[in-house]
Amino acid sequence: MNLLLTEIRGCTHCAGKLPFAPKPILNFESAARILIAGQAPGVKAHDSATPWNDASGERLRQWLGIERDRFYDPTLVAIVPMGFCYPGKGRAGDLPPREECAALWQEKIHAQLRKIRLRIVIGEYAQAHYLPERGANLTETVQSWRLRPPGTLALPHPSPRNNLWLKRNPWFEEELLPHVRAEVQRALAQPGGARPGVR
Repeated sequence: MNLLLTEIRGCTHCAGKLPFAPKPILNFESAARILIAGQAPGVKAHDSATPWNDASGERLRQWLGIERDRFYDPTLVAIVPMGFCYPGKGRAGDLPPREECAALWQEKIHAQLRKIRLRIVIGEYAQAHYLPERGANLTETVQSWRLRPPGTLALPHPSPRNNLWLKRNPWFEEELLPHVRAEVQRALAQPGGARPGVR
């Protein structure tokens, strides 16, 4: 039993600041080789208590070239968003992840994730945390994948809201996704042990 994960899932720090009762949604074990660092659970993830359990998750798994059962195997994939509870709806989609989660938990979690070989960093809030030298906008950040040290890849959010971005940036599917899938398979195939440059 992962005592830290149990502690986090019982967190009520943001009670009264969320649209629903706190329900931290994340999954990890110390043996994980891939980190999925997203933003915050959506309402469907909140309802099912399962991260990425919606159309965005289906697209993300397709992008990564990974089956659903492996994606949800915490000994292979750690799913650790910037905010663990559904933050509520804003005028242009879901609200940003609450900052308390990062301050309270991220350092403790990463102290356990010593075998991560590949970080998949999704969306602007996660990219601001993990990629201090990111581009001026999402497109620049994602497009600079060839210049980034091995072990970290930035992706746009796989939400249908980004369909227009995908249409305007065909290089993403033609050039980056084959590289992403190869990196995912390489990380899963290799034995545990931290890759240089990955916390």
